[in-house]
Amino acid sequence: MWTDEAQRLALLELWATGSLKRRQAQSDAWDELARLPWTRRTSRRDELALVETHRGDLEGLLDRVFPDWRVTADTLSGKGLPQDLHGYRALAEARRAATLPETAPQRLNLRTATAALGAHSKATLGGRLRAALGPIEVTRDGLIRARPNPGLTVHRAQTVWSAESLAACLGELALTERALRDGTHLGGALPRAVLLVENVGFYVDVVAPAGWMVAHVPGWNTATIQLLLEQLPDTPVVHFGDLDPNGVRIVAHLQALRPDLIWAVPPFWEEQIALRGQKKDWPPDLDLRDAPALVQRLATGGIWLEQEALALDPRLTGYLDGVVGP
Repeated sequence: MWTDEAQRLALLELWATGSLKRRQAQSDAWDELARLPWTRRTSRRDELALVETHRGDLEGLLDRVFPDWRVTADTLSGKGLPQDLHGYRALAEARRAATLPETAPQRLNLRTATAALGAHSKATLGGRLRAALGPIEVTRDGLIRARPNPGLTVHRAQTVWSAESLAACLGELALTERALRDGTHLGGALPRAVLLVENVGFYVDVVAPAGWMVAHVPGWNTATIQLLLEQLPDTPVVHFGDLDPNGVRIVAHLQALRPDLIWAVPPFWEEQIALRGQKKDWPPDLDLRDAPALVQRLATGGIWLEQEALALDPRLTGYLDGVVGP
């Protein structure tokens, strides 16, 4: 247990402050200390206080499991940081920030930034870490895979490309976050509507109505699609995704970005329940008040439906055309 950094720092916090609150990250240390005569429960919930006559016992344990604890405590105090897990992590972040090159790039990918400043590349880029980056722009570097409509053009500075020609060469139109941020934009014949789809199989196989653009939005990777939709403020946007809890959450997230987004749930999808419905529970706290009736029935019955099979349903194209009108 004491090989874990968070548990050792619980000991340091108890020594420095005389008390220790129970936290999930340090629950093992808290439970062990609660069993020892060195601590007592306070009147506050889940808080221990050090019994001062056992301070020497605590220091002995620190000496064994955290040999440089006194140096760490002095360093944190000298930096004006709390002598606890939060202070220790802030000190580590400051040390990592000090290793950044003086001439930093204008942009960094989110994973690069968190790997450079945080504990690892998947750490959260919180306010303190973000401030350490200064003016550096942080990007997620998403990619939009799109099937363009006829007549659409792609513009950058003084150059114009046919979106269809690009797709004919590359297999599809690929738009990156950095390109969109740097001025790449759409022109020519804009799409009658944009169909956002969650899964790649449906994206490549669906027969879209004439004049529509189809764009792949994988899961929560929505930052880049937002940049594209900002270029199409008057174009109807339709989302077609799985009918499962995560699909509902993704729709809610997309509607927060684009309030007029249309959630496509064709009535004939219900036919798939007997053929391909998956018996899986829905979380009871999922907000379905504004969900289509079919989604609410699926939740009540504990059934999930995937979207891919409907790519082969000849009725889908007409249904999609109807949800946006002429």
